[in-house]
Amino acid sequence: MTTELAPGPGRELTPGARPPGRTPGRIAFRLAVPPVSGVLSPRLLGVCAVLAAATFAVFWVGISVGDISLPLPDVLRALAGTGDPGTRLIVHELRLPRAVAGLLVGIAFGVSGALLQTMTLNPLASPDMMGITQGAGTAVVASIVLGWDFGAGAQFMGLLGALAAAFLVYVLAWKRGTTGYRIVLVGVGVAWICTSATDYLMAHGRQFEAQAALGWLVGNLNGRTWQQIAPLALTLGVLLPAALLLGRQMRTLQLGDDVARGLGTRVQAVRIAVLVCSVGLVAFGTATAGPVAFVALAAPQIAQRLAGTAFPPPVASGLAGAFVVLLSDLAARKLIPGTELPVGIVTGVLGAPVLLWLLVRANRAGSGG
Repeated sequence: MTTELAPGPGRELTPGARPPGRTPGRIAFRLAVPPVSGVLSPRLLGVCAVLAAATFAVFWVGISVGDISLPLPDVLRALAGTGDPGTRLIVHELRLPRAVAGLLVGIAFGVSGALLQTMTLNPLASPDMMGITQGAGTAVVASIVLGWDFGAGAQFMGLLGALAAAFLVYVLAWKRGTTGYRIVLVGVGVAWICTSATDYLMAHGRQFEAQAALGWLVGNLNGRTWQQIAPLALTLGVLLPAALLLGRQMRTLQLGDDVARGLGTRVQAVRIAVLVCSVGLVAFGTATAGPVAFVALAAPQIAQRLAGTAFPPPVASGLAGAFVVLLSDLAARKLIPGTELPVGIVTGVLGAPVLLWLLVRANRAGSGG
């Protein structure tokens, strides 16, 4: 049954066009000014709202909880620039940068994983399964152990390593074009190459350098500063809109390369654009907090199943990633009294069962080899 929407201001119907309507779980719309049309999913909008509210709640709890617990009113006064000077110092210099770093890193990893899983049509595709995160990690460890930062810092080296790993994956997977299946298989091999290179650098570094690299490699939000967060925030401001604009082209890829070309999609150009967006997000996220395990793999799958969509929705995936990282960081601080675990350890413990579940589902569906 279709319920037609009456025309209204800014929603005039064009001559000969069918009026926008409602189908189960979807609402189609067309605007005359600006000339925009599309389909809305009430369930997806509701999931985004719930994830945003949950992320907001965990964000504020993370700021108020610590060795010194702060009531929420004191946190709000400190953010407003009033209240006790000691509270302002704790909030502005210690807890707020950590919470913002977790929020932005989670969004970056979640959206990056959603892009790759949609492009490859494979729920197991994620930056940390395809060598992109490992490439960024190898480059950052090289900058720590060998001093190869060229004066540009960890963010530049992370981006350089991730781009190099992605380029290597794409070139090795090329055979009169690329497919998502070949990209994933080649990516697994590149991931192990980068992991071996990182282990070699760790073994040949001095003790202090190796300890610094090890603390970063497990994924850690402790001690984050505004200077480390700024490049990631700028990257999100540029690449998130680009990822959303690629949404329509990515959906045509799900129909197969031949059908996508018939619909006017430049298949290889879209794949390269998606790969660049994904690499940029995960590179700056990894440079900020280290390779936080399994977030890019699990967050898109959580969002997809909550929203009931055919592919991981980018916005919901980013919110799910932020929620997972912030909740894991809160658990890492409170799980063992007197001990603060790196956030990557908690996400690894939570993400490993998700990976096993996805492998079992892929095997039952006949696509797991």
